Amino acid sequence: MAQKTSTKTPAKPATPAKGKAVKAKPAATGPLAKVKALGGKDKLVDKIAGSLAHDGADEGSIKERLTKASNAQLLRLASVTEAVKKAYGSRDKLVDTLIKALGRAKDKDYVAKLGTFSLPKLYDLAKSTERKAKAAKKA
Repeated sequence: MAQKTSTKTPAKPATPAKGKAVKAKPAATGPLAKVKALGGKDKLVDKIAGSLAHDGADEGSIKERLTKASNAQLLRLASVTEAVKKAYGSRDKLVDTLIKALGRAKDKDYVAKLGTFSLPKLYDLAKSTERKAKAAKKA
């Protein structure tokens, strides 16, 4: 009795048919990928912490809290700090602009209270004040 040998050929890798393009995998677009593209979480925290520190807040404690924050939150904070730098220059200039826009320069208690607000809250307040001013001009 003769032994049968297998004549199977090894499987060929799948190749696309002629004229059809191979779809490339899309690049990751999640928060982790975006943070890595910006240099990592530590670099992003260092970049943001200086802008978020105000009044008696210690930059070291802010960095410590930010390292525990989610990547999505860090990206949002980074976008706010960039927008404030472009539009107003600094936190103090943003507060001054808000006080003038609201017409509360003589109200010392209100000015002191604005100084305690977080940067994102100040930026949101500035944006809403600008929208109200535009609406008042149109009406």
